[in-house]
Amino acid sequence: MGKFLKSPVLEISLMLILIIVGYIAMGLISGGIDTPDDGMSAKAITMVLIGFFLLSFVIALIAVIAGIGGGVIFTPIMLAFTDINSLIVRATGLIVAMFSGLVSTGPFMRRGLANLKLCILLATSYGIGAFLGATGAIIMADSMGESGEAIIRLALGGIVICIAGYFVWGGTKMEWPEIKKVDNFTKKLGIPMPYYEASMGKVVNYEVTRAAAGMGAILFVGILSGFFGMGGGWAAVPAMNMVMGVPLKVAAACSGVLLGMGDCIAVWPYLLKGAIIPLFAAPWLVGQVLGGITGAHLLIKIKAGFVRFILIGLLFFTSFALITKGLFKLEVIGEVPIAVNGGVFLVIIVLVVLAIMGKFPNPMRRSS
Repeated sequence: MGKFLKSPVLEISLMLILIIVGYIAMGLISGGIDTPDDGMSAKAITMVLIGFFLLSFVIALIAVIAGIGGGVIFTPIMLAFTDINSLIVRATGLIVAMFSGLVSTGPFMRRGLANLKLCILLATSYGIGAFLGATGAIIMADSMGESGEAIIRLALGGIVICIAGYFVWGGTKMEWPEIKKVDNFTKKLGIPMPYYEASMGKVVNYEVTRAAAGMGAILFVGILSGFFGMGGGWAAVPAMNMVMGVPLKVAAACSGVLLGMGDCIAVWPYLLKGAIIPLFAAPWLVGQVLGGITGAHLLIKIKAGFVRFILIGLLFFTSFALITKGLFKLEVIGEVPIAVNGGVFLVIIVLVVLAIMGKFPNPMRRSS
């Protein structure tokens, strides 16, 4: 009995009980209230919220195992396959990314893997960039209307293709970058913080360089995150690793902390605009927490490459849907037939299966 009263089993059990009770309560409420004739019924709304929770849980599982933030999957999917206003989707996407980062922050900080000095330094530029990006997104939505919705989907489709391409053809990540010289500005900051590397069984000391350039790169990452509402972990990790020479594992740990701190700032412009709807956001938050914890445990037992191939296929199909939907909203093309979407999906599934079976050359398998 004692093990059920220890963290995190106690917290997970309590959250599951609250979820079950909450959805039972929504079911009872939906059976006793009247809704307008031209609106969704209360029962339909309850089912949609349950669906949101389940989808969020799956997204969090894939995101943790693949090593990315949940917002990278959530925002493109919602903009590609629904007609929900993009501001609402992007605002919720930031919350998803924020909670996805917060789930991993505690363990990383307790283990000393996340460098607190580095996180505070980069969170400053990330937060400024995220706030500017979110403000720009609202200005664009107010001034461009429906055409702005189309342009957002087209631009996001291009970014998603780049992310998928990075997973497929990206160069080998440098686990321990070699730093030959540390500039004076970085020396004065005193960023390096030793940590215990369990895989090597010893305390690791490392150097960091080009802090000013790293802050500039993270500022740009923050602008993208705030504008598109998809988090910035996918870009923050390579930026820290390649620009500042931060060890890969430390960069990944700091990325989660950055998302948890910086996206809190980006949420405010959307909140003041009224783009955050609690009833819409709540099931996504709960799903992220439970899915993130479950994914962290599964990561020990499952091959990450298997899930990453599925993620690559999902990103390519989502980018196709985003681009075609954007072109349709701009009236450049007609509505894409279901048969065409199904054909593209089938081709991508076949390619993913072949990749999992090892039928592609090394550039494709490198992402595993």
